[in-house]
Parts: sequence; structure tokens; C-alpha cells
Amino acid sequence: MKMYYYYGVMGSSKTANALMTKFNFEEHGKKVILMKPSIDDRDGIHTVKSRIGIDADAVLIHPDSSVKAILNDEKDIYLIVVDEAQFLSKDQVNELRDLVDNGISVMCYGLKTDFMGNLFEGSKRLLEVSDTIREIKSMCKCGRKAIINARYADGKIVYSGDSSIDIGGDDKYIALCYQCWRKGII
Repeated sequence: MKMYYYYGVMGSSKTANALMTKFNFEEHGKKVILMKPSIDDRDGIHTVKSRIGIDADAVLIHPDSSVKAILNDEKDIYLIVVDEAQFLSKDQVNELRDLVDNGISVMCYGLKTDFMGNLFEGSKRLLEVSDTIREIKSMCKCGRKAIINARYADGKIVYSGDSSIDIGGDDKYIALCYQCWRKGII
């Protein structure tokens, strides 16, 4: 059993990949639990939805909750898929790691950095403890690889702010290469 971390910028198909993974394992008779942090309420409280329109119900992970406690009554879990894993706490990632070490595979999907280029707490820990780490690549509008989720307001890139967490989609963020981000090109 392994812990996998798939990261990429917004719009790189992370959620679509997570949902397809869930479907593929279930199609082969495996029990899959789809989870997401409760802070992600963009598409509904208990829903994981991709930009291409596929969705599924998810078990919520609240900020102060224990992943092990949430899954306590579940039996025969083969795989746990976590979307928006950057919003997990260090302790929650450690609990997922413990589940891997006890025979359950875990696949986490999420952003690597916030709009300022800083690692999220969950992403940092996933990069430290995952067995396999893969980037899901996406392209900047200039043609280079997008590596940062730029926050914008009033047509300009925002480089600082009170919070690195501001749930939103294309209305607040755009995936850019480092050069376009630094130059403020959206």
C-alpha cells in the first residue's frame, strides 16, 4: 500500500483524475472512500465536482477532526481518495499516512502552493511523507508550464493578503507560469 500525492495548478484536471480513479477502482469491486476538507464548499458541502461536470458525494473532513475517527465504522476500505488535500492539517496527513501503513492505499489530489507561492500546510506534509509524488501539468496562456495559482482582483494580480485560503474558481484565480505571474500578466 502506498500514499500518492498528485498536485497541480487550478484547472489541471486534479479533481477529474480523482473522480476517475474512484470510479475505476469501484468498477473492479474495490471499496473507495472519497473525502474532502469541509472548507471546500464551492460545489456544495458533500460534493466533489470537476470542471468537466462529473461529480460524486464525499465524506467531509472538518479542520479539527480526526480522519481515523471519521472512518472508524467503515470496513474493508481498499482506497481513500482525498480531493483538495492542500487544506488538510499536518496531523490529518499523518493519520492518512498511518492508514497506509495499516494496509489502505491513499491518493491525495491538491494544489502545491497558494497564490503567493507558499506551500499549504497539507501540501507540505504530503510532499514530506508520500511514497509517490506526481505533478499534473497544465499550461499558462503564454504556452509555458503553469506553476502558480495567481489570485486576481480588478484585473490585477494580488501578491499579498491576509489569508492564503480564499475558496474560488476562475472568478478569482488563474494558472500562470512564473514569468507571467511576476510580470503581472493575466
